[in-house]
Amino acid sequence: MSPVIENYIKEIDDETMATRKCLERIPMELAEYKPHEKSMKMGYLAQLVAEIPKWIQAIVEDNEVNFTTFKHDEPKTTEELVACLNKNIEGAKKALQNATEADLEKTFSLKNGEQVLYSSPVNNNISSSINHWVHHRGQLTVYMRLNNIEVPSIYGPSADEKSFTAP
Repeated sequence: MSPVIENYIKEIDDETMATRKCLERIPMELAEYKPHEKSMKMGYLAQLVAEIPKWIQAIVEDNEVNFTTFKHDEPKTTEELVACLNKNIEGAKKALQNATEADLEKTFSLKNGEQVLYSSPVNNNISSSINHWVHHRGQLTVYMRLNNIEVPSIYGPSADEKSFTAP
């Protein structure tokens, strides 16, 4: 396995524990909560955080994500939300473990039906998807704080969790 792929897998592993700790605390009774009229609903945001690793699998295996055909997860409970994350992490890591350096150089396309919205190397999109994942998890922690849901330690202690174990 190439060092680049090994680094992606390590980064996913490093972010998984904190992401799971956040999702385990999301009560789906608050799925409709929005902190602002322009904000996403908490349920959609939590589902997005659980689903972004699935994008990595599609980027590597299919070289595209098409908005008209991409199958979204539809968790209804906190347990289903965490199960989706676990399944999507496993799929992303397996896709990466089976990938080669040549696979990373292929072109990825984001599509809406037949319309290509964006194309760039697979490698760039794996990295940006991980960043996107972390960004939305950060948004989710703000929603958590606004709803008095304990925010876990992520890169260090939080106001709610004083202990921290590095990944």
